[in-house]
Amino acid sequence: MKTIQLNSRPVGVPKLSDFKFVTEQQVQITDGEMLLKATHISVDPYLRGRMMEGKSYIEPFELNKAITSGMIAEVTESKLAGFSKGDFVSGMLEWKEVQVSKGEGLVKIDAKKAPLSSYLGVLGMTGLTAYFGLLEIGKPKAGETVVVSGAAGAVGSIVGQIAKIMGCRVVGIAGSDEKVEQLVSEFGFDAAINYNTAGSMAEAIAEACPDGVDVYFDNVGGEISDGVMMNLNRFARISVCGAISMYNATSVPMGPRVQPFLIKNSVLMQGFIIFNYVERWGEATPQLAKWLQEGKLKSTETIVEGFENTPQAFIDLFEGKNKGKMIVEV
Repeated sequence: MKTIQLNSRPVGVPKLSDFKFVTEQQVQITDGEMLLKATHISVDPYLRGRMMEGKSYIEPFELNKAITSGMIAEVTESKLAGFSKGDFVSGMLEWKEVQVSKGEGLVKIDAKKAPLSSYLGVLGMTGLTAYFGLLEIGKPKAGETVVVSGAAGAVGSIVGQIAKIMGCRVVGIAGSDEKVEQLVSEFGFDAAINYNTAGSMAEAIAEACPDGVDVYFDNVGGEISDGVMMNLNRFARISVCGAISMYNATSVPMGPRVQPFLIKNSVLMQGFIIFNYVERWGEATPQLAKWLQEGKLKSTETIVEGFENTPQAFIDLFEGKNKGKMIVEV
């Protein structure tokens, strides 16, 4: 069976040479174990942080060890109570074609109720991140203006749709005219900005948000977020989900200091990780599923075929080659 390991810690944008493929002997399962065959692998920007050494909210990946992420797998053999051959499971697993598991942290999913890939997207960590980050920190109210950066990405596209469900005016920021068009025509955003052609972000946001910004869902940081800061309303809320514009920086970037903006407008700015809300996941998933079934939520995915293409799919995230959730179909 093939495994993808971290070969070296990336400097700047990750390269294929930072990963390596290792062939391992397939082991036999014993009582209390099951054999899993990978079907879908989630590649996410946050994995870049785990490739670096240093203290964070989660342990860094070890060199010469398998990388882990959210995955879907099929049970091909089981000696574990509660799991049978043919079941599908979702959870954090190693980048291996086949692996042994004791079922820890895994949940069974129903392939008949929704496509398997959706359990990594709108019905998985992606949807949960959008749900709690927007509703618990952003606390959008009907009639308010919500701005989403990285809006055509996996989390951002769902955030914008939930904000519309809440009755808000929603403005998305993305990196191409095609994505801007998709945000408006497919996801129902009220307006969208192409940051690659907009010129001054502060002016572009001011034009798209004539009544200012009440809620900002930040997936990117950097100059885009600097522009949003210039347009915040009094008592605005900023939910900091990601900072992909800085993940590959080799030095600490400098930008406007945020404190004056926060003080002047009494702004709340809070970072979060989805595991902060793990005890409440059970309340969010049914609501997301209901919105999906009602057609109020749409899920867009970029599917890359082949286990061997997993590292390249991850690298492609930093070039904006994904629309919605990036998933490798094994």
